Amino acid sequence: MIITVERARLLECVSKLQRVVGAKSTMPVLEGILLSAEQGLLTLSAYNLEMGMKKEMYARCDEEGDIVINARLLADILRKMNGLQVEISSDEKLLCHISCGEAVFDIMGMSATDFPEMPSVADGEKIRVESSVFSDMVSGTIFAVAQNEGTRPILTGIDISVKDGFLQLVAVDGCRLAIRRQKVEVDTDIEFIATGKAVSEAVKLISEETETIDILVGKRLISFSIDGYLFISRLLEGEYVNYQKIIPTDYKQCVVINTNELINIIERVSLLINDYLTSPIRCYFDNYEVTFNCTTSMGRVTEKFEINLEGEPFEIGINSRLLLDALRAIDEPTVKIRFKGVDAGIVLCSANEENDEYLYLVMPMRLNNARN
Repeated sequence: MIITVERARLLECVSKLQRVVGAKSTMPVLEGILLSAEQGLLTLSAYNLEMGMKKEMYARCDEEGDIVINARLLADILRKMNGLQVEISSDEKLLCHISCGEAVFDIMGMSATDFPEMPSVADGEKIRVESSVFSDMVSGTIFAVAQNEGTRPILTGIDISVKDGFLQLVAVDGCRLAIRRQKVEVDTDIEFIATGKAVSEAVKLISEETETIDILVGKRLISFSIDGYLFISRLLEGEYVNYQKIIPTDYKQCVVINTNELINIIERVSLLINDYLTSPIRCYFDNYEVTFNCTTSMGRVTEKFEINLEGEPFEIGINSRLLLDALRAIDEPTVKIRFKGVDAGIVLCSANEENDEYLYLVMPMRLNNARN
């Protein structure tokens, strides 16, 4: 194989594919990127047996062929070179010759025959959505995805559905719930569960120039076509949790608060909380004032804030990190917060009754000697 290609473009592609390359794999070939050259075209592929990415780019091909090169090493080499064009060649002994400007590297590659075949989505349902809409919806839900499989692997995924022209994303991790809905120009009705990691990696391919993304959903696989990159991942099998049953249908108390002001207050009050001190923030809601209080081994903090409470005064404990994640995902000046007792989920929704594009739920923390 002998190819010549623009160094900056190749580095950009390798850097993106590197995110799905297997790290410290028992199969060294999975730590590499497959370069396949044919006349005028270079195809780069990365696959870790769960996720895969492929990108085609124009290149001068003097000799066709295939070779696998360690992704980290290739990226480092390209990043440190300073020429405009890079030439990569390989021989039958898998020796790779990489030259750019005055720099020349000779490294060992790996056989393309050892690289696993990347699966493809056949006969799937196609969804085309605006990239900005999908990116915003993912950022507004991804934080609520469970980070480890535990006893419910399904919670590491995002439930994605299209019904009656609305795209909906749902994430649950056992302590909170995030829902985003958006009107889209999609005729099909479909529901599937994609891994949170795959969706997160897919949106990283979206740039400012990206207008739309194409999603192809098969029985076991999903693919995203974004700016010439093809990203493939497995789907999670099974039924998603019945999240509707944990959303209170009514409430005892309700308050509308300025979103940014509440974020600032919670950030200040939680300064005494860290990963080792998981104390709740005590929130006492009176008719015209809410008092935030937090006491840890580091000290104590109290702050008051004027409100108009709908309902009887009450006290509740809140996990500051979970509440902040939800508040930061809300792109509105005010937020409505509904309560239904100290054991029910705290619901954050739009203060505009006609806006149902988002809903967040955070489970409260139990307080000792709480006021009734």
